Amino acid sequence: MNPPAMDWTTLVSPDELAAHLGAPDLRVLDCRFDLAEANAGWQAYGRGHIPGAYYAHLDTDLSDTGRSGLGRHPLPDPQVFAAILGRWRVTPDCQVVCYDAAGGALAAARAWWLLRACGHRRVAVLDGGWPAWQAAGLTVAADAPEQGREPYPARWDDSLYSVDAEAVAQDLAAGRILLLDARATPRFRGEVEPIDSRAGHVPGACNRPYTENLGPDGRFKPAARLRSEFLALLQGRSPRQVLHMCGSGVTATHNLLAMEHAGLTGSRLYAPSWSGWISDPARPFATGD
Repeated sequence: MNPPAMDWTTLVSPDELAAHLGAPDLRVLDCRFDLAEANAGWQAYGRGHIPGAYYAHLDTDLSDTGRSGLGRHPLPDPQVFAAILGRWRVTPDCQVVCYDAAGGALAAARAWWLLRACGHRRVAVLDGGWPAWQAAGLTVAADAPEQGREPYPARWDDSLYSVDAEAVAQDLAAGRILLLDARATPRFRGEVEPIDSRAGHVPGACNRPYTENLGPDGRFKPAARLRSEFLALLQGRSPRQVLHMCGSGVTATHNLLAMEHAGLTGSRLYAPSWSGWISDPARPFATGD
């Protein structure tokens, strides 16, 4: 009996993915990344990866670090990203699966979100990522797949994100949005700051560490539980009023993915996030809870 057709849009299990390896319309992206060592993910990919996977580098493929004032991981130029998708042979008819070794946070959820921003619907994150794949004893390869040349016909959706700090501040002041910060609580409070030049958070933001989306096994909590947790944060607001942020717009997409998986659709990304907010020293900041 053939496995069910691929139509994954949030999460997919290792067994489900393994059952479809080799399918002509499947593309897998290895998004492993280490903030402390930018090439560690690429090196890990070279030692072994899911068969057929392409490597997606957070700094060079999933970001445009040459853009100033927009945080440490500015969104890539849409045309450049469309060409990168073409290099990975992604077409509108493909099912794409993204994975990493950090529960989806570095940087599988970012790749998932970028594909959605390009208008691609059938894209999902491997639940549990590389550790779950290895724990299941599934096939590993070391060879790189053939690259393509035809750019992806992207239809970039500007409504899915904001890069305008002033608009964010105005919406917060007017109570039009709920700004959810995915960073660890000590960073949000300003008690520690290992990466950025200023500690603290955007005044009026609320803290939802992305790690709270995961169970002790490194996989996402059940959709019903995530839904209950996020509804408690929303306090009657629509999901479309939620704007996600983090340090640089990467782990924020983990919260966005968790909400989508929970059926709370339509939240958006504040792409520059904290590192973009503090690029202007005149902008206010807060510490504590």
